[in-house]
Amino acid sequence: MNKRSKFTVKTGWLLSSLSIAVLLSGCASIGKGAAEAVLEKSEKEDTRQCQVWGEPFTGIDANLSRKNGKTKVLFVHGVGDRTPGYTTQFLEKLAKELGLNARSEEQKNIELNTPVFPDKNLGNLRVTHLLNEQNGKELTFYELTWSEITRQEKALLNFDNSGEYDFRRARMNAMLKKFSNDTGPDPIIYLGQSRVPILAAFAQSFCWMAKGDWEELPNSGKHVCMGLNDTNADHIARDNYVLISHSLGSRITIDGMQRIASLLAAPEKHFSSDQKQKVTLSPKAIQALQNKRIPIFMLSNQLPMLQLGRELPEVAGQEASYCRPEGANWLCARITNVNINIAKIMDAFGMADLANPLQAHVGYDTDDRVVALIAKGIGNADTSPLIKQRCEFVKEVK
Repeated sequence: MNKRSKFTVKTGWLLSSLSIAVLLSGCASIGKGAAEAVLEKSEKEDTRQCQVWGEPFTGIDANLSRKNGKTKVLFVHGVGDRTPGYTTQFLEKLAKELGLNARSEEQKNIELNTPVFPDKNLGNLRVTHLLNEQNGKELTFYELTWSEITRQEKALLNFDNSGEYDFRRARMNAMLKKFSNDTGPDPIIYLGQSRVPILAAFAQSFCWMAKGDWEELPNSGKHVCMGLNDTNADHIARDNYVLISHSLGSRITIDGMQRIASLLAAPEKHFSSDQKQKVTLSPKAIQALQNKRIPIFMLSNQLPMLQLGRELPEVAGQEASYCRPEGANWLCARITNVNINIAKIMDAFGMADLANPLQAHVGYDTDDRVVALIAKGIGNADTSPLIKQRCEFVKEVK
């Protein structure tokens, strides 16, 4: 899903200017009352947009009750340093929306590794099992944390946030400097030598998701998913996979899926002869993956910007071949666009729309409407009442 959030300037700036102007005129009480009225209005009236265009979709909930096969969700984070457990708030909201009122006592944490980089840590895969014991619904949630790969390179900027320099900046500037140093380098690093390790972390996460069920996963420690055999192929054919990505995570997800497709078609391009002997990819598993249709929910989607400076895709402008049933390569993505305001907007005396730009970028995974769309979709009989009330849906037909 392509999600953009509208914002202009930070709320605090205009409010401060208005309050100071009124105080200077000697009308402190009026200024206080006016400011309180503005804040009260912003808290009571939620006018944030939610507009959806495209095909209806069902969301995660549609497959949770299936007896033949499990539903598995993989979350890939975007820019900024993350630690395992960063999806906790999102996962709690999602579980509530899906009616999953029980969960595994502990999470499983797999330290990711791969034969391609045997001496390199690729991050953490945190796995949580959710269920409803009354109706049998269950969900396995995989949280990929790849920050460990870029953390060492970004450490070169630590001097910029050190006490020697930090106190010399205004408080707001210091906060923005820390944010830019944490988030800005990641897309640049991804274009360099860390790109393949990050994609390997994604491939390993996907492999563990396809490997088997919750009970079969290791509880902890460093492990390598060495491939997929005929038994795994049965899981792949039955199970339902969902990918959720944020910001740069969407670029990683798309590149990661393309890398997996390339690996399945020509493993010799990715593994040496010794490494290839260690990796098992049965023809049945490959076929099961090739036949899989996987929904991807992209939060704060920046794919057009992240495509800048890169080579154009090998396949372009071949809609007849890929997107029509009679086409030679019929395998077409179906896209539903969501334009949604995430940060709360405040209208200060009709002079401007104000919202927090930071919240507008990072607040998707905690927004109730976003969670409801992922859980139950739109344009179907099970659409959440919140979405029916707050979102405008325009169905596009060919």
